[in-house]
Amino acid sequence: MSTHTIPGTNTEYHLIAFDADGLERTDDVAGGVFSRTVLEKVKAEAPTNIFFFSHGWKGDAPAAIDQYNRWIKAMVDLTPDAQRMGAGFKPLWIGLHWPSLPWGEEGSGSFAAAGGKPLDQLFEETARDFGGSEAVRGPLKVIFDAHAQDPGASEVPARALQAYRDLATAIGFSAGKGSAGAPDEDGEPLDPQAALDADTMAMQSFGLFGAIGGGILSGLGQLSFWTMKKRGRTVGEGGMHQLVSALQQVSNAKIHLMGHSFGCVVVSSILNGPDGKGALARPINSVALVQGALSLWSYADKVFGSSQPGYFRNVLTRGVVSGPIITTKSKHDTAVGVLYPTAVGLVREADFADELPKYGGIGSFGIQGTTVSAERDMLDKDGDYGFASGKIHNLESSTYIAKKEGASGAHSDIAGPQVAHAIWQAALVS
Repeated sequence: MSTHTIPGTNTEYHLIAFDADGLERTDDVAGGVFSRTVLEKVKAEAPTNIFFFSHGWKGDAPAAIDQYNRWIKAMVDLTPDAQRMGAGFKPLWIGLHWPSLPWGEEGSGSFAAAGGKPLDQLFEETARDFGGSEAVRGPLKVIFDAHAQDPGASEVPARALQAYRDLATAIGFSAGKGSAGAPDEDGEPLDPQAALDADTMAMQSFGLFGAIGGGILSGLGQLSFWTMKKRGRTVGEGGMHQLVSALQQVSNAKIHLMGHSFGCVVVSSILNGPDGKGALARPINSVALVQGALSLWSYADKVFGSSQPGYFRNVLTRGVVSGPIITTKSKHDTAVGVLYPTAVGLVREADFADELPKYGGIGSFGIQGTTVSAERDMLDKDGDYGFASGKIHNLESSTYIAKKEGASGAHSDIAGPQVAHAIWQAALVS
């Protein structure tokens, strides 16, 4: 797609874009796909380490560029960490972009979008994000009309319930396997009334609206979460997995992956490959899952209340990652702590109780249900973690991933030196 220089530095990174079907976009200024240019550069310049970053629920290219400018700059600013990588250290930085803007931006501090938008604008944006077909627009109109007639409704009327069922059919909604299955298969079956109830509870307890603004529209949050998780898996298992595989074919560079929010679905899917059966030429050297909007049971030996393994368990059993996997979790992240379980499990589970919940995100609880995971605190930018290869390290990060003055939430507060240092320390193990 394009090469960018981080403001205030001489550091360049490459932005490679994929569409909703997991195919790389053919919008390179030289024609074709931009990854071709990147592969040629890798062959010519022989970097020692390649760092990949995937944004989450963010959306357009300018927003992704802003995130990558901040994240990568936080890393290059830590000169001592780069020096620890060795005298011959030569990094190459890649940002992965995918279409992921349902109704708002993660920069709001949550997955919530703006209930203050005019309904006609919200309708058009929602129709577009669910594909825009007449099969989508018809039931959506019924749902929006019902909401307009009673914005404060406590019950979803029968006509809207049927419209939700029709909409779910139109987009191929496949959730309903509890906490098992692929990211787009876990969660509860579609239940607009339960979504409204959970949304109301979250709003009353935390002053938050759900993924689109509450009321009869609450069920759209469940469908939107499903859409983004499905898309994250599609692009990760598809073109992004192929890109990493191609880089391994032309280079011996060590490869490190970092995902944020739904970008953790993307990164996990790169590791897993198509339908969980893909194979890379060699193991990935380190992985960072930062405030992940992905089930805490995704890598488990057995998911909550089941004998089935998590969908990404194969990543561990097949040794796809040779170095450490690190996660961050913060009690200040209400997006993952409140709105994630509200949209996926139709419940509010944000009290961080000692007992692990059925529905909860990695950004709240880390990766659980496996003997290779361990809990520890995030350290300051000069701390020594001593991360171990083949282990999962869940970093309690509430001290450093917290709502800042003037910000609306902690979910995207990940550009600090402490997060960057943890990523460096994971890469150092290789």
